[in-house]
Amino acid sequence: MRLALRQLGRAAFVIGALALGLSTEANAQRKFTFGYDQPHSTAYGIAGDIFDAKLKELSGGKLSIDQFPGAQLGQEPVMLQKLRTGDIDFVITSTANASTVAPQAGVFSLHFLFRDKDHLAKTLADPDVSKAFRTMIDDSVQGAHVLGLLTMGLRNMYSKKEIKSVADVKGEKIRVQATKTEDTHFPAYGAQTVHMPFGEVYTSLQTGVVNIAENGVNVYMANKHYEVAPVLSMTEHEANNNCIWVSDKTWKSLSPQEQQWVQAAADEVAKKEPALGLKLEADSAAKLKTMGVKVVENVDKSGFMTDAKPIQDQLAKELGPHAVKILELVRNVK
Repeated sequence: MRLALRQLGRAAFVIGALALGLSTEANAQRKFTFGYDQPHSTAYGIAGDIFDAKLKELSGGKLSIDQFPGAQLGQEPVMLQKLRTGDIDFVITSTANASTVAPQAGVFSLHFLFRDKDHLAKTLADPDVSKAFRTMIDDSVQGAHVLGLLTMGLRNMYSKKEIKSVADVKGEKIRVQATKTEDTHFPAYGAQTVHMPFGEVYTSLQTGVVNIAENGVNVYMANKHYEVAPVLSMTEHEANNNCIWVSDKTWKSLSPQEQQWVQAAADEVAKKEPALGLKLEADSAAKLKTMGVKVVENVDKSGFMTDAKPIQDQLAKELGPHAVKILELVRNVK
């Protein structure tokens, strides 16, 4: 009888120890909120998946993220605000929306800044460019930091009509991101700019509040903008660049080792995502054609480029010294 009781006692101790171990292990695991306003099927989802996989790998499963796509935590300007107050751990925003809190980030919205898709991918993976961008944000923004860069490819215009040259946008109302660069470039082409949250673009195209919108191919497809603007013109006027942010509150809660893991996960995104994002764009364009969308591929960009070129240096100087430095770094990427 005593032997049986002793065995039961030992079993209870082992079970208790195991339970305590599991509890300690569970407590050691930490999940972060990671928000973005596009569907998971876009390049934002690719970036989130790469970040999560690398973070889990480096931390041995101790750190991971919960992704909240499709503006579940708000549109980008709202998420930036929540990030800075520490209510969200990580977010992805466009560099254009980053310029609402750090105006010099608008340098990445300069038109025809990138020579081609290859130059774009190499630029975002360039450590000097990434470091310069992070430094600019740290000098401008309180409550948040940028960890790295990614891209959704190049932006194109879409409407109910073809846009074959700069003449086709003159006098047209076009929805643009609310940045100094957009508000300078598009009027130079003769267009009238209209600002609105991304979530309102579909209805505005449908009702005629705007005649044209512009974005990446996959964003256009994933948000079904082709239903109200069935002609996609490949103007490739601007890079659809983005950045991964971390809340200062979250960052300071991490140990130095954990900070290294988080930064390495963001570096992995910058290294791997651009090629995957650009492939997603090409695949989306091919799929849209099968769905009946008219894709205008041979856009005459010369008029746009003539109007845009003198604006690049002018805007960079107006934005500030960080923008001037980043512009030079981007141009020097081979």
